[in-house]
Amino acid sequence: MHLIVGLGNPGAAYSQTRHNVGMWVIERAAARWSIRLAKRGMAHRGSGRLGSEFLELAGSLDSMNITGPPLKGLLREFMLTADDLILIHDDLDLEPGRLRIKQAGGHGGHNGIKSVVEALGTPEFVRLKIGIGRPAPRQDSADYVLQAFTREEIEVLNPCLDRAVDALECVIHRGVAVAMNQFNVRERETTEEE
Repeated sequence: MHLIVGLGNPGAAYSQTRHNVGMWVIERAAARWSIRLAKRGMAHRGSGRLGSEFLELAGSLDSMNITGPPLKGLLREFMLTADDLILIHDDLDLEPGRLRIKQAGGHGGHNGIKSVVEALGTPEFVRLKIGIGRPAPRQDSADYVLQAFTREEIEVLNPCLDRAVDALECVIHRGVAVAMNQFNVRERETTEEE
């Protein structure tokens, strides 16, 4: 079984912000895999299958900076470990529309990831990072991630969300190493190779 969690802040005020792109991937995956998401507490959750694999999808578990404890509770509820977790989150160091799959690593200044690592006591879990780009010079990063995407950014992001679901399917069915080789490249590079 896999627990797939999209980081974000709960509530309508945050739903369209850059920080909630992990939840957008959860919603896109749920739609493709015919998994119904329902609000349970602050989170949106749903159970289902992808082929023979059982999945639990969850997003916006609590305010971003304190996501770790409820995520740990979910793992405990399903008797899973960090090895069964795939965490989806925004990344300032990737340009909009880029994906990166990573096995383990630091928090990179992302307070949601920091909370998860502290709660689980390990950085050893799979991350699917969605690029949101960097703020303008002198713009505060905390303000930037809590702003809505521009129309132009959403146009770039939409195909990325579909590729993110493709990447999740690859991780689940073929493993992290194969998924990293396939998806940790620029879109232009894959197009040129085909």
